[in-house]
Amino acid sequence: MASRLNPFKFLQEVRAETAKVVWPTRNETLVTTVMVLIMVFLATLFFLAIDQILGWGISALLSIGR
Repeated sequence: MASRLNPFKFLQEVRAETAKVVWPTRNETLVTTVMVLIMVFLATLFFLAIDQILGWGISALLSIGR
């Protein structure tokens, strides 16, 4: 409970926890970034296709009433 009231103790604990963090390498970051960009591209294509199909379907339904 005393560490909650002591800002210096808190900062020491934060620094100790930060030292335990394992940061990704440059290569890991690059690979992950490329994977995310590929998935964004694929998701874009998927939603574009779904949008086109739904648009075509709705147009077909609405043209029945004419």
